[in-house]
This record gives sequence, C-alpha cells and structure tokens, in this order.
Amino acid sequence: MNYHKNIFQLLILLYSVLYYTQSYKGDSLTGEFTYRLRAKFDKRTDNRYEELFTLQVGNRRAFFASAISLKGDSVMENSRVTTKNYDGSITLSYKDNAVIPKTNFNFTVIQTNENVQYFDSAAMSLLTYKQPVISNWELADETRIINTITCKKAKVKFKGRNWIAWYAPEIPLPYGPMKFSGLPGLIIKITDEKEDFDFELVKSLSVSQLKGKFINIKKSRYTGAIETTQAKLKQAQKTADENAAAVLASYGTTIIKGQEMLKQREKAREENEKYKNPLELSE
Repeated sequence: MNYHKNIFQLLILLYSVLYYTQSYKGDSLTGEFTYRLRAKFDKRTDNRYEELFTLQVGNRRAFFASAISLKGDSVMENSRVTTKNYDGSITLSYKDNAVIPKTNFNFTVIQTNENVQYFDSAAMSLLTYKQPVISNWELADETRIINTITCKKAKVKFKGRNWIAWYAPEIPLPYGPMKFSGLPGLIIKITDEKEDFDFELVKSLSVSQLKGKFINIKKSRYTGAIETTQAKLKQAQKTADENAAAVLASYGTTIIKGQEMLKQREKAREENEKYKNPLELSE
C-alpha cells in the first residue's frame, strides 16, 4: 500500500529532515503521522468505533488531535461570513452550504520532552492541565515488523490500564498518540491489555511533502486556556452538559418542547454512564 511506502521513505530520510530544521525557531513541520483509533467505548457491545487522529511534530513539541476536528476548524475558517448591521454591530455566521464535520473528540494534546498538556472545552471556556511524561515504561527485548517498520516492545501501566506499545528506534521521535510519549522512538502501535483500545500508525507524509510546511493547528485550540486539573476539567464538562437548558437560556433561546428533549437526553446520558468504557480509568 502507498502509506507503507511513505512510512518506509520517512524512516530512511527522517534524520536529514530533523537536522535541516533544527536551526529554525518556529513550529516547522518535521513529521506528520496519522493514527487509526479502534475503540470499545460501550461495555454493552463488542462493536469498535473508528476515527483517525493526526500527530504533527515540530522542532520542540508535537500536537495530537482528531483529524475530523481539524477538518472542522478548516471548514469553519473558510466558511465564516461577517455581516455589518445597520446599527454598527457585526453578525458572524457561516455560508449556507457549509457542512462542518462532527466529532466527539475536540481536544488537543501537546507533547514535549518535559510534559504532556491536554486542552479541551467546557461550555465556552478552554481548559488545560499538564502531566509529566510517562517515565515507567518497561522496555522488552522483543522485535516485531509493523507496516514495514522494525519495532521494539514496551509495556506500561497508565491511568488504570495495562498497555503494550511498539515503537521504532529508527525514527528518533519520543512521541505517540494521545498522552503516550517518552519512548526512544516514535510509537507505531499501542494497545491496552484487554484490546478495548488500539492506536496504529496508518499514514505519514513523505519527506518531500514535509519540506517548507508548518504546524497548522489553530492557536485558539491551545492559547488563552485556564489552567486546572484533570478532575476539575471533567467536572466542568459534566456540569456544562447537565446545565444545557440554562446555557441555551443564557443565549436567549426559548425552550418549550426542548425541555422534554433535554430530560430524555439526561436520562439517556445517565444510562450510558453505567456502561461507559473510557480510555482512562483513573486520573
């Protein structure tokens, strides 16, 4: 497959790209990798949800986000319409034919050598918290070929789950999907022990495609965020969801039939909560 060829080319030529970009001060793009997530989020079924995520690597940090959410950012940016009203005010809207793709994963993760920083929204606020890079990896003397790449095995217990990772020492980037970083090579595949969650590298940009490109993550996804803790961020999101009616009312929305819809939504949310199977079982 073409992505196998691209990954192999990247493995051979990545060193030259890294050396070329070391002197540049900004977030030039030194690597872009696409991971496929296969996840069992609901204990009631064995069905696996699938979504693609992007890892964009710069000189000193890497950005991880849903490919759908990034596409949504692009659509909104290109479809935005600004209308000046007769009273001097401005109305912001989108073109009638604009279709903004939807995803439940609107977070952004920034990885550095020192820490991992998570960003997500609660109501109208952007919140963030930091965690140290994983340091309790257990490296194993076991090799496996994944998508033509020679990988080494590593294990870790993280957030209540036992994970098995396969990383490529020949790709000297200490990054990976989600918050998984700190290994001596790019993580190619990582799966939890129960196989409820699996991230696998499925595509990468070739060296020629990387040249002259920059990180294209919108700064609004990670600037101006309020620092908090993981527990408080989750609570803020839960509170925002539970107070949906109040949020709508604050925007001047009249809720009539909507009240019943919100009650049904809350009932469904409580039922789903019983069978939720999150990636992180603990904080």
